[in-house]
Amino acid sequence: MAKPNVYVTRQLPQPALDLLAEHCAVEVNPDDRVLTHDELVERVRGRDAVLCLLTDPVDDAVLASAAPTCRIFASYAVGINNIDVAAATRLGIIITNTPGVLTEATADLAWALLFAVARRVVESDRFTRAGKFHGWGPMMFLGQEVTGKTLGMVGAGRIGASMARKARGFDMRVLYTGRHRHPEFEQQTGGAFVDKATLLRKSDFISLHVPLTPETRHYLGAAEFAQMKPSAILINTARGPVVDEAALVSALRDGVIWGAGLDVYEDEPALAPGLIGLDNVVVVPHIGSATVETRTNMGLLAVQNILAVFRGETPPNCVNPAVLQS
Repeated sequence: MAKPNVYVTRQLPQPALDLLAEHCAVEVNPDDRVLTHDELVERVRGRDAVLCLLTDPVDDAVLASAAPTCRIFASYAVGINNIDVAAATRLGIIITNTPGVLTEATADLAWALLFAVARRVVESDRFTRAGKFHGWGPMMFLGQEVTGKTLGMVGAGRIGASMARKARGFDMRVLYTGRHRHPEFEQQTGGAFVDKATLLRKSDFISLHVPLTPETRHYLGAAEFAQMKPSAILINTARGPVVDEAALVSALRDGVIWGAGLDVYEDEPALAPGLIGLDNVVVVPHIGSATVETRTNMGLLAVQNILAVFRGETPPNCVNPAVLQS
């Protein structure tokens, strides 16, 4: 009996590909780049499964091309805003993601950004490498204290809870906001539920941990930045469009807020005009989950979702369970 035919849209950590190859005929995109939409439409045709990335535009056309044979698109990500899940369900294609395994790595990166911005680490590193450090000075690279400050969390899911738990080590007060209270989050973190306006007004640091939905798009814009403390620092490891990036550039440039640390961007990989020239922002290239352990585990989980489908089992991370009833 022929092995199932699986297409992988980009090179992944080898242990995941090795596991997949034990059970399936695997083809991996040989180019270290995102496939164009037309390429994706062509390459998923005739596959039994596709292991895709958050950078792949999995729309109705892509899904329709795969649909005659394909049973599952396993996404190597938690967020699924790049996938037309409704179309997949209509076409009978299972969609899965990789929650849980990247929680700690992403929360750690949010903390790395927080400290880098607060203590002006990147800016002072550039200064030192340029040979400008000629001795200690009392006014050199003054930053913001972290210990004992107030951390505002937008979102109380896995990653938000992990970051908030770590705040206890710095004796921080934790506030959080969202659509409703999360008693478990409060028990784990000591966090207090507040409305959005209160969080903006009282937080020294605001960290975003919400999915991209119509309700969260531009969750923070010019009006919200105006409500924040002039000393406030914004951290975004969620999705870029949660922030109005042009408004953020203005707020950083004009001193409306003190700084920002960004792992994601509104028009990724492009950055809003003016952002790159600001010293009070730290920008990194979407590396929230970029540890050897986490990226490998994400791949293994995506593969496990695929193999479960081929065994006739319910995949552990199905995001459109209605398709399983059809």
